[in-house]
Order: sequence, then C-alpha cells, then structure tokens
Amino acid sequence: MESISKVLQRINTIEQRFNHSSVSGHDFSAVLSGAQANDSIHGKNFASDDISKIIDYTAKKYGVDSKLVMAVAKVESNLSPDVVSSAGAVGVMQLMPETAQGLGVRNCKDPRDNIDGGVRYLKQLITSFDGDITKAVAAYNAGPQAVTKYNGIPPYTETKDYVAKVMALVK
Repeated sequence: MESISKVLQRINTIEQRFNHSSVSGHDFSAVLSGAQANDSIHGKNFASDDISKIIDYTAKKYGVDSKLVMAVAKVESNLSPDVVSSAGAVGVMQLMPETAQGLGVRNCKDPRDNIDGGVRYLKQLITSFDGDITKAVAAYNAGPQAVTKYNGIPPYTETKDYVAKVMALVK
C-alpha cells in the first residue's frame, strides 16, 4: 500500500506540474485509487462508475470520443469486465486474445488493460479508415479486412446490427 501511495503522490506532482489535475471532472489519483480498491483481479468487482471513469480517461488519453468508446463498450459487454464471448473475446471491450496480444495488453481481464487496448485499437481503426467512424466501428466488429473488402460495412447481419446499435448510442 505504501508504494501505491508513493505512485499516487507522484501522479499528483506531475499533474500539478502540467496544471492538469482532472479527468472528466475527477482527480486522476482518485480514479486510480478507486479502481485499485475495486480491482476485480483480486476478487472484487469494478463498479460501472469506475469503468466509466477509466473509459473517459483512456478516451481522452488517445484522442477518441469518449461517447464512442462508451457506446462500443456498452454494446460489446454492457460495461462488464467479466464477459467472455463464445468466440473468445474478453472483457469490457471484448478483445480477442490475438488482438490483445498484438496491442501489448498484458491482462485482458483487467478492465484498465482491456479498455486501454480497446481504445488504442479503435484509434488505429479510425486512423486507418481516415476518420470514418462508421467504418472503424464496423472494423472493430468484423475486422478491418472485411471493411476494406466491402469498402464499408460488410453485409453481415451481426455487423450491420452492431454498427446501428453503437451509432445510436453515440448520438
């Protein structure tokens, strides 16, 4: 616990140095310590409020619209860090193990790692599709190769429904 306190103190010092002390209206140290206190890896559940704070922080960190990230997370897992799909996708952002590994995600079941990887992947997709959010969302679901092949949303019912749900939540 002492080392965590030192880390939090260091974060506060850095925040003060750069005059940036909030993450969506919350002290980042409080977000971190709140997430640490509710760490699902140690048998405790993350509250959806903690998940929302992590999403807000991570979206801001990578320059992705937090409403978009929240919409993807809601459609993927309903903000649950414990969900594993029948295809093997894991966590809040439903990362496939291979995708997570390629992103350097250490623990897909840790909401912080999972969300960080998912947001970085979403940012990569947005960039690779020249800012086209619809294509990026479709690629998040069906893979970038399918979106490239069809030059847009692939004609898969699951992907069309997925894109519609995410985009409805973004508005």
